[in-house]
Amino acid sequence: MALLTIFSAPKPFSDPHINMIQRNAIQSWLQLGNEVEVLLIGNEAGMQEIAEEFNIRQLPDVLCNASGTPLVSSIFEQAYQASSAPILAYVNADIILLSDFVSAAKSASKQEEHFLIVGQRWDLEVNANMYFSSGWEEHMKTDLQTDGTLHLPAGSDYFIYPRSIFRKLPEFAIGRAGWDNWMIYHAKVEGWQVIDATPSITAIHQAHDYRHLPDGKPHYELPESQHNENLAGGSANLYMVLDSDKELRHGRVTAPKWTAPRTLRQAEVRFTPSDGKRSGWRWSVARQARRIRRKLTGSL
Repeated sequence: MALLTIFSAPKPFSDPHINMIQRNAIQSWLQLGNEVEVLLIGNEAGMQEIAEEFNIRQLPDVLCNASGTPLVSSIFEQAYQASSAPILAYVNADIILLSDFVSAAKSASKQEEHFLIVGQRWDLEVNANMYFSSGWEEHMKTDLQTDGTLHLPAGSDYFIYPRSIFRKLPEFAIGRAGWDNWMIYHAKVEGWQVIDATPSITAIHQAHDYRHLPDGKPHYELPESQHNENLAGGSANLYMVLDSDKELRHGRVTAPKWTAPRTLRQAEVRFTPSDGKRSGWRWSVARQARRIRRKLTGSL
């Protein structure tokens, strides 16, 4: 039995660049050892061929919305039903993972019962098929030092959690804004420890454009993203990595280090009116905290 199941809902493999970066990502997951299994969920163009080539399971019967976009609720349920691993991890299909992903999952699971691991990604231009020969991780880390950029602490491109939680999810559209932020919010509401693994997990996002979306627009501008936000209960429920309770550093789950953006974010959440009104002194304090934080981080 696998310790960790990584599951993902890739885009169609028809675009050459998307095909390349998704193949790179999936192959990196397969380098993580016998304790990890990989599931591809959906029935997008080319997915069956990829699953057969790499000898991994494909779960094609995912539910979709009226636009044909797979639903997060169905993706997570499919993974739960198909896996018996004690730890599950959803990962976006353009994310390259290193071996620290598994060690982080192990460390957190030994210290917390109910947890959600999230973290900032590293952005990197990758324009060729990767070859996973000896020393490939060290080469990737060298590339990150010279050409990589740590992404803003907004949402998360991966979620690691024990299989006992996240059993019911709203019908969010995958690949659209908002659902990843709601995951963090929901974990905090449920009292599960939200752990920022940025210091411990090197998650590498391969840069791409938005040609796969309608009119080539970023997903933030799509009606499906607005629908996701409505399902989440509004923008006040869109949390981020800065809202984490703990931090995973050197294998230990500890209190996060103090930073100005984190403190400003705490003030923002605390003073945002629960009734949603955008007026009054509480709203003014929350808005000012957000303005200053955004100047420091540029995120949501």
